[in-house]
Amino acid sequence: MNKILAVIMLVLFTGVSVFGQDLSGDSKKGETLFKANCTACHALDKKLVGPALKGIYTTLSSEGVSKEWIMKWIMNNEALRKSGDKRANDIYKEYSEAAMDVFEGRLSDQDIEDILTYVNNPPEPKVEEAQVEVSVKQNTDTDSSKLLLVSFVIIGIILIITLFKINTLVKLSTKGTELSSLESHKIKNLSEFYRKYQGFSYFIISILLIISLYGVWAWLMGIGVDKGYEPDQPIYFSHKIHAGENKIDCQVCHSGAKYGKVSEIPSLSVCMNCHRNISEYNGKYIEPGKSKEFYTGEIKKIYKHIGWDEENQKYTGKQTPVKWTRIHNMPDFVYFNHSQHVVVGEKTIIAGYNKKNPNQQIDVVCKACHGPVDTMNVVRMSNDFTMGWCIDCHRTTEVDMTNGYNAAYFDKLHEKLKLEYGQDKSTITVDAIGGIECGKCHY
Repeated sequence: MNKILAVIMLVLFTGVSVFGQDLSGDSKKGETLFKANCTACHALDKKLVGPALKGIYTTLSSEGVSKEWIMKWIMNNEALRKSGDKRANDIYKEYSEAAMDVFEGRLSDQDIEDILTYVNNPPEPKVEEAQVEVSVKQNTDTDSSKLLLVSFVIIGIILIITLFKINTLVKLSTKGTELSSLESHKIKNLSEFYRKYQGFSYFIISILLIISLYGVWAWLMGIGVDKGYEPDQPIYFSHKIHAGENKIDCQVCHSGAKYGKVSEIPSLSVCMNCHRNISEYNGKYIEPGKSKEFYTGEIKKIYKHIGWDEENQKYTGKQTPVKWTRIHNMPDFVYFNHSQHVVVGEKTIIAGYNKKNPNQQIDVVCKACHGPVDTMNVVRMSNDFTMGWCIDCHRTTEVDMTNGYNAAYFDKLHEKLKLEYGQDKSTITVDAIGGIECGKCHY
């Protein structure tokens, strides 16, 4: 627990007078200290591990709490409890014997004064710039839509007038004896056209047959290729917020990517490592069409599925699985090991990708296959993931020869390639070590 818990608890259980004691701390410094030391267990307006702290000093004054006792509790609540202080031990039992951190040597008396000043009367939150930007963007989009609609209406009217005029001209041109002459030369059905223009008909049929065969072939080659697929999920999860705005490393959630074949979908327990204390969204970034309330609502879905009682800060034991929609699904006859690429090939995959894509540089190996995930609000399949796509990568990606194992293991192969291709052949690509052999991926 945090120093703030100390403050609140002593407020509720203390009986020493503080009337006439004014807070003279720096609220701005107090906010910084509060966020650094207290937010793991406390919020201003709601109960977490400890009680809500907004207006705590006012409440503390009405209950009669001495500032000296507060300092002792925050500095070293453990020592205060061991001294036999009844109030300190009552607070400890009240909050399920959840011991607060000892801040002696970490916080000064002035630090505590600053924190109390901030939590007692925190400044009203400013309207986020991101929200203003979203509002402006939405208004701009609305104006653009109206302009586009008006343009289509005008074009439609022009087309109708043009068609009317053409129809009038056609009627005028077919009046009189010329109509009978035209009718006598008119081809009335497809078979008559085929007999009259047999050679041309063969040509057309051949072209149509080739196009049809190509269409069937293209359709067959597209089976299982779902590039651009981005399904809606039962819980809205923005990678842009987590990986982009908050810079959370991919492997914090997808730990299996480094140590195993499958990167795995993180369990809700992983989500709760952070969202046990982050129950509301207060970030600056808001996706167009969304709101802070929307993101907060999605956090509540996590609580519902995992059975988290937010009010009492404990698990109920009632859980329901989340039916995620899978995006990347490797066929059963294909072997792919994430750790082999994330650990062994990390350096050269990143280098090879950046060389081939000078205008789209990456800093994380995951992006080579999954695209710029840190910019995606909804995750989508960014590449084809076909056999040809994999083989092309193996033919251009170098083996990391700075790795001690690879340098020793492929030493003879390296010399052989130099003899075969000349001394300038100083690199070994994955295909040279069996990266395109059938048995490497199909077993």
